[in-house]
Amino acid sequence: MYDKLTKSDVEKIEKEIEHRKLVVRKEAIAAVQEARAQGDLSENFEYYAAKRDKNANESRIRYLERMLKTATVISTNSKDDEVGVNNTVTIYIPEDDATESYRLVTAIRGNTLENQISIESPLGKALMRRHVGDTVTVKVSDDYSYEAVIRSIENTQNEENDQIREF
Repeated sequence: MYDKLTKSDVEKIEKEIEHRKLVVRKEAIAAVQEARAQGDLSENFEYYAAKRDKNANESRIRYLERMLKTATVISTNSKDDEVGVNNTVTIYIPEDDATESYRLVTAIRGNTLENQISIESPLGKALMRRHVGDTVTVKVSDDYSYEAVIRSIENTQNEENDQIREF
């Protein structure tokens, strides 16, 4: 995996693991026991649904623990004139004659619907550690790439309200 996570990401993942172990796990076990007590398991949909939910919770716990074990913790600090994690970057794309703004975030926070792109994405990789006025080449695939000009960089360090995606 070797995901890049910030300290805030690690804290949120640890909180989710704790919540899933202490709260969700107990609720899931109770639901399985209650459904099992209803009798014949061969036709008991509630039992199978409760088992599925319990297993999904356990799977999520294992996934998050493995992510923490293999992750690299990165800093959100960057120079004022340099693109870094949690910066909002406005770029101009000459090919489309369009100006767009994106916030660079870690992969687990990426959400293109909210203009949050991962530092692991082609655009994120091209923008990292660059400066205002730089022209970057974004290589989307072997057959296609485009250029973008960095217009502005805004420091947006607030990670508190960002959600960690479920996969």
